[in-house]
Amino acid sequence: MTEAATAPQTASSVRLGLKENWPQFALLVLINAFVGGMVGIERTVVPLIGSEEFKISSTTLVVSFIVSFGVVKACANLISGQLADAWGRKRVLILGWLVGLPVPFMIMWAPSWEWVIAANALLGINQGLAWSMTVIMKIDLVGPKSRGLAVGLNEFAGYLAVGVTAFLTGYLASRYGLRPAPIYLGVAYAILGTALSILLVHDTREHVRLETAAHKQQSAPISFREIFLLTSFRDRNLFAASQAGLVNNLNDGMSWGIFPLFFASFGLHVDRIGILKAVYPATWGILQIATGPLSDRWGRKGLIVAGMWVQAVGLFLTATTSHFEWWLVGSLLLGLGTAMVYPSLIAAVSDASHPSWRARSLSVYRFWRDLGYAIGALSAGIIADLFGMAWAIGAIGALTFLSGAIVFVAMEGRAGARQ
Repeated sequence: MTEAATAPQTASSVRLGLKENWPQFALLVLINAFVGGMVGIERTVVPLIGSEEFKISSTTLVVSFIVSFGVVKACANLISGQLADAWGRKRVLILGWLVGLPVPFMIMWAPSWEWVIAANALLGINQGLAWSMTVIMKIDLVGPKSRGLAVGLNEFAGYLAVGVTAFLTGYLASRYGLRPAPIYLGVAYAILGTALSILLVHDTREHVRLETAAHKQQSAPISFREIFLLTSFRDRNLFAASQAGLVNNLNDGMSWGIFPLFFASFGLHVDRIGILKAVYPATWGILQIATGPLSDRWGRKGLIVAGMWVQAVGLFLTATTSHFEWWLVGSLLLGLGTAMVYPSLIAAVSDASHPSWRARSLSVYRFWRDLGYAIGALSAGIIADLFGMAWAIGAIGALTFLSGAIVFVAMEGRAGARQ
């Protein structure tokens, strides 16, 4: 490694903005693609491994791997901001990758379903720390004017990788079986992500100090408990964003676990299931290139409300039809709605948080958001076992519509609009 690559940045060399920091920004986009790919290896094949290889008949038990993932990721998110402020962003990013390294090997060689659940607990830590750091570091680099763009590009890379990997794993599974061939992609992602994070990433705490120094309203010291309460309940904009984030990932957790089983119950082959599972996150990822910057111009609220309602329509369409073509339309709508919501929510939380405690506020938001994975998978599994999978999908669609209505009422004005 060269001296230039390892030397810390001096205060005089630090600038805010995408143009000023594009090499590091682009590197973090690439790294987050590998982070997203780690989740993508599971989107198509892991629920089918549970039902077909381990012969698990209970939907609730099959989706238990998502519950372990969601709970652990939510907790990792909650401490990620604290760790980032105390240790630095780069160290937390590297820690996230080191924890994620065993995951693909555990899934490939799992002798029982408990191994898959344990692997997903480690994956939750990997995602909670590594994905949190890539988005926080991008926000640090660009400053206040382009947060929506920064988040949009970050989430574009991550979720496009989820979609592409879901498609590739479905294709590989149809040719070579559910294990181990599709999971080899995860081995490559884990090794590349770890190496790039160690060798080439710079920390961004100096960028935070620069933005804080230029901030018109200096913030008095604030405890994590106060930040947790503000982000969760006390601030209208932060509350609206947190509940919408939870419901957004609640329906994503449901789709992750239920959709492959639902489609397979109609006799759909695994390669076509892979297409459906790829279209949703790929649409979500690609369109965030546009929706992130649009939230900077138009404000966050309108995109969030409309996005939640578009997701609800996609879920209702999926639940009430039984043909591939309609499911494809439903997946496209789900991806479009999520693309409208996802970068807008993160940017809205950043708007409402002071730079000195923004990382911790984002960690609280991401705690609530990713707890939705566990709640969505568990509740959908129980509903599916009691009433059927179509009822589970429809119920989550109704909750998604309600969440959009809450944002419409609670979030102030055109939050986040560029003046």
